[in-house]
Amino acid sequence: MTEPRQHTTTPSGIAGGVVVLGGLAVAVMAVGVWHLTQGTSGVGAWDLLRALAGSGETVGGVPLVDVLTGSRLPRLFAGIAVGFALGVVGALLQSITRNALASPDTLAVTAGSYFALAVVAAFGIAVPLWASGLVAFAGGLLAAAVVLGLAGSASGAATTRLILAGSAIAMALDAATGMLLILFKESTTGLFAWGSGSLAQLNLDAAMRAMPMIVAVLVAALLLARRLDVLRLGDDTAASLGVSVRGTRSVAVVCAVLLTAVAVTLAGPIAFVGLGAPVVARLISSRMPTLRRHALLLPASGLLGAFLLLAADALLRALMGAQAAASIPTGVPTALLGAVVIVVLALRLRDAGASRPHQRARSGLCTSRRFAAVMVGSLVLLVVVAVVGLLAGSLWLRLGDLVLWAQDAAPDLIERALDERLPRVAAAVLAGAALALSGSVVQATVRNPLAEPGILGITAGAGLGAVWVVTSGAGGRPLLIGMAVLTGLATFALIAVLAWRGGLRPDRFVLIGIGCGYGLTAITTFLLLRADPWDTPRIFTWLSGTTYGRTLVDVLPVAIALVLLTPVLFAMRRQLDVVSIDDDTPRLLGIGLERTRLTLLTMAAVLAAVSVVSIGVVGFVGLVAPHLARSIVGARHGRIIPVTMVFGALLVAIADTLGRSLIAPSQIPAGLMIALVGAPYFAWLMRRSR
Repeated sequence: MTEPRQHTTTPSGIAGGVVVLGGLAVAVMAVGVWHLTQGTSGVGAWDLLRALAGSGETVGGVPLVDVLTGSRLPRLFAGIAVGFALGVVGALLQSITRNALASPDTLAVTAGSYFALAVVAAFGIAVPLWASGLVAFAGGLLAAAVVLGLAGSASGAATTRLILAGSAIAMALDAATGMLLILFKESTTGLFAWGSGSLAQLNLDAAMRAMPMIVAVLVAALLLARRLDVLRLGDDTAASLGVSVRGTRSVAVVCAVLLTAVAVTLAGPIAFVGLGAPVVARLISSRMPTLRRHALLLPASGLLGAFLLLAADALLRALMGAQAAASIPTGVPTALLGAVVIVVLALRLRDAGASRPHQRARSGLCTSRRFAAVMVGSLVLLVVVAVVGLLAGSLWLRLGDLVLWAQDAAPDLIERALDERLPRVAAAVLAGAALALSGSVVQATVRNPLAEPGILGITAGAGLGAVWVVTSGAGGRPLLIGMAVLTGLATFALIAVLAWRGGLRPDRFVLIGIGCGYGLTAITTFLLLRADPWDTPRIFTWLSGTTYGRTLVDVLPVAIALVLLTPVLFAMRRQLDVVSIDDDTPRLLGIGLERTRLTLLTMAAVLAAVSVVSIGVVGFVGLVAPHLARSIVGARHGRIIPVTMVFGALLVAIADTLGRSLIAPSQIPAGLMIALVGAPYFAWLMRRSR
């Protein structure tokens, strides 16, 4: 494949780019005018025209001009500022990483800024209004520095490592933020709603303060435009032409973090805009090559970001009515819009296929004796962790208490404690094993180290089903569990159907899974915010993953699934080895590639779905445990499968025990503890593999 050619800037090319920018500016103004007509006061377009003409009329005792300057214009200007900033951020990050999935969300910049502001709000730290942007900037910059440090080489070839590191750090920061939301229940609803992004403003002051900063950072980014153009040719070529690759990337990252901090401070974390706007801009540039130059691409992405954000906000208010839409964060419709765009792009994707093989781990074990030693050692450690899990909690027990309980001779207090803890420990161990096994199958089948059970749609689908049951008051716990499993599997079926066009292609499947996850999570947030606020902490805890209140009946489905599917997957270990290499090798060996992929992914989906019954919605396990197993035992699934299951059980059991013990009698959901425990290990693993 030849390198992309630099396009010579001609007067006609420049004129075409300016025309595109002008057209985008007109589109932003047009949607802005429509946006101004949407509001809770009943003031329409004609009323606003009279207010602009100096009319002193009132609506409900409120002057028309006050409605315009106190509500409509602040929301409009905030939408323009935030959308423009996020669009430019996405273009910068996608350029320096050469990855269309790079955005302030996937590189943890948004998560870092949100976490920093959440800490300040949760602990009541007095910060002047002007300094809140500095707090967000510090959090975002620290997160970006950690991600770039873990990714190691600044080379654009290491984009998978960069996105992988960003995803891991974002999960950890989101977990820490979620922990604050649960521990500070009096602020949960407000923080949760703001955390989905909201353009609601008290006045014009915040937007007016943000705009000079956005303009200044845009100018700084435009000064990098020629360097970014050259960087597209590759690091070696750029360096040979005198471009400082590391310096250019560093300045671009600082610009991106500054703009993200401004956006998060102004409106909270708004998803997708930083991902979608640059993608649309690059699609336009395929028809107009001059737009590929960053001097035009950056402002074009910003204008598209403003257009998308204003359109999503106005559409929500127009469809639901301004009063009903007031409680729905703007990030919800942008995420829904993002889901549609990502799925459409995925359907048009030509899969990389065999040209992008699954990242294989170095074989850390060469002999069966060493493999057996690792298995025995891990199983012994799992037994120890399980016993500690039975002893730990608000009431710490002793080994003698376990003996008395086993003999049915323990005092009532000890008996009640152990009767409650045994199902929780069993749920953690079995669900951890199921999630880890599911993750190893998914990563091998789609040949993507970013893959985990969440991209099957199970997590998002299960969360949506559970939230619907709680918010609708349709039934109790049995219905909640059944609906979570049903919607999870239904989501997986939908993703598989959408991805099946000429065969189940890995890249297409992953992108459609990500897109559906965006949409389902947005709908879940929508239902949650329209529900009784008293339900929010309870369902948010369940969505964070917890073993609280589990019984042995809840553990039974995942136990049955493991007993039935583990032998089948172990028997298919050779197919897993071959499928994880490329598309051609299975066909040469007579393996039905598409049928095998669908069979493996279906079993992985079932394992992930039944784990929801035991532990709720939990991420990270299916990402970390397979990586750890491959780093120790190599790439043969005959060894990966058992080791991965033990490591997954260990991870969830440790997280559950810590969550029940650290701040007893209060408890931290196991899913949040898993992210906090797993992220440092994952950071160490990535650092070690550099």
